[in-house]
Amino acid sequence: MIKRGPIISIIGLVLVIVSLSIASSVVPSNISEINHFSNSLFEEMFNEITNEIQIMPGDSTYFSYSTFSSDVPLLWGIRIVDYQPGDKLSIKVSNIFGDDYGDFIQNDPILFEMLDISQSDTLNLEIKNIGTRNVNVIAMFSEDPDNFDPLSNSDTSTMNTVLILAFSGFFLILGIIISVIGTIVILVDLKNNQGNKRSY
Repeated sequence: MIKRGPIISIIGLVLVIVSLSIASSVVPSNISEINHFSNSLFEEMFNEITNEIQIMPGDSTYFSYSTFSSDVPLLWGIRIVDYQPGDKLSIKVSNIFGDDYGDFIQNDPILFEMLDISQSDTLNLEIKNIGTRNVNVIAMFSEDPDNFDPLSNSDTSTMNTVLILAFSGFFLILGIIISVIGTIVILVDLKNNQGNKRSY
């Protein structure tokens, strides 16, 4: 019975190793694979993704998107593909009539914002590079994102990745719990064993 603690701990450790192996099988190991992986996920999460455009410091570029529905939210995002600390964008959103939808500052790799569109409209995004180096950016748009759910399609890489990572996370938590239980059993057995020796 004195060996039950180590056996339980070993089982927990095996589950932790299995979970990490499962996670590493779907998480890319180098920069190019990570970029491809993230691009694939974004493609499945948005209705439209623009081509990559380079913006030099002080210069601006424009993206446009025409909505097809009325009274639906529009999720838009700007991604700095080759982000480095210190990169900074100024984003102004308006429509073809000159109505202002807001000004935004982006200091992170990705910026997401939601807009309520009362009627079919064409939005213009003016993106200015206010950082100190050239940056490559893409714009992403998803109209009525509440009804656009890539996770509902089991054939997408997004769904497959989420399911694999969910199983991996489950095994990781289970392994940690079992390892803790095994450690507690070891300590209890050691204490009981010492108590038995003293009684002799």
